[in-house]
Amino acid sequence: MNVEDATQADLPGIRELINHAITTGVAVFDETPKTVAEVESWFAAKQKAELPVLVVRDAAGVAGYASYGPFRPWGCYRFTVEHGVHVRTDVQRRGLGKKLLEALTERARAAGMHVMVGGIEGSNDASLQLHRELGFVESGRLPEVGRKFDNWLTLIFMQKTL
Repeated sequence: MNVEDATQADLPGIRELINHAITTGVAVFDETPKTVAEVESWFAAKQKAELPVLVVRDAAGVAGYASYGPFRPWGCYRFTVEHGVHVRTDVQRRGLGKKLLEALTERARAAGMHVMVGGIEGSNDASLQLHRELGFVESGRLPEVGRKFDNWLTLIFMQKTL
């Protein structure tokens, strides 16, 4: 499976992935599923800002996607981006997340970015390990800053200098 730029046709699959993450897990610190209009608006904003949205497709559709955006809204952070990577549960642990994150890191480097940040829930051992394997280091830990499914969530920031 190849990593490619997402198209409008990929948006239903991307929406399905993000909503699954929102409603069944703690990888996304949100509780409200995204509407079609919200995903379309998100994608349009990414395109307008020339920010990548990458996908991996299989016979069932979008198997995974990745994107990055500004880390914080103030000018001095303009060379730092924060990323998100989501892979369909039935194809996890097959290297798709790694392929997506490697491609996304290359896009950020080519765009002149200096640091990439990932925010990972503290119990997500697979994601933490993937990031370590790709050269990300833990740079911050915020215990119990989120609450979902009646549990407190710890946010771990990992970063990589590009």
